[in-house]
Amino acid sequence: MQHDATRAQEERLLFTRFAQTRDPAMRDALVERYLPLARQLARRYARQEEPLDDLVQVASLGLVKAIDRFDAGRDVAFSSYAVPTILGEIKRHFRDRTWSVRVPRDLQEMALRVERVVGDLTRELHRAPSVTQIAEHTGLGEEQVLEALEAAAAYSSTSLETPRTGGDGDVGDTLADTIGGAEDGFERAEERATIARLMRSITPREREVLRLRFEEDLTQAEIGEIIGVSQMQVSRLIRQAVAKLRLAARTEV
Repeated sequence: MQHDATRAQEERLLFTRFAQTRDPAMRDALVERYLPLARQLARRYARQEEPLDDLVQVASLGLVKAIDRFDAGRDVAFSSYAVPTILGEIKRHFRDRTWSVRVPRDLQEMALRVERVVGDLTRELHRAPSVTQIAEHTGLGEEQVLEALEAAAAYSSTSLETPRTGGDGDVGDTLADTIGGAEDGFERAEERATIARLMRSITPREREVLRLRFEEDLTQAEIGEIIGVSQMQVSRLIRQAVAKLRLAARTEV
């Protein structure tokens, strides 16, 4: 008991001095003193897909924040203040940085909550639980459980370089090989939409001449016969229409 009291008094003195001086060397000393606490909390949340070293770094950042914010004048031990601060940093790391697809924070928390319950129920029932069972144990509605399960799929992703397993693919095939090639349909759709806008800048007669020349591939003489003008007039109409289109295109850009 006396040892604990002496340690608490020493701790309070160290933090009081640091609060007065904000000496970086003293901060480093405090970090080194309490680093085992940060490592212990990081190990508690270690996962197979999350390197322990990364979690230790996150926990250490939480430790530094706790040291900077701790009020030595309060009647509370530093460890009691530091633990929730460090855990908050670790949980924030899982919420904000380890999701492959950005998901709203409240949905992230719900997904992690459902994931824990699924794990517990699977061990208890020796099978995957039903949506109804998950809802009963989490207090959520079944629609919310389904939404959380769908969101949980965003927690991790599979690299396109992952080799394919099974199937009729060649040896060395990856998941990327199962994805179609570049789709140029979107670009063509944009071009058609742009042309449609530009065509509104010319007259219906000019549009018809351009259609006959470039879509029907008729000669100027053939077009002249269809619309009842000379070949020279057709040529003039084409030049006028193209000039208007170029001007409209520059204006749009």
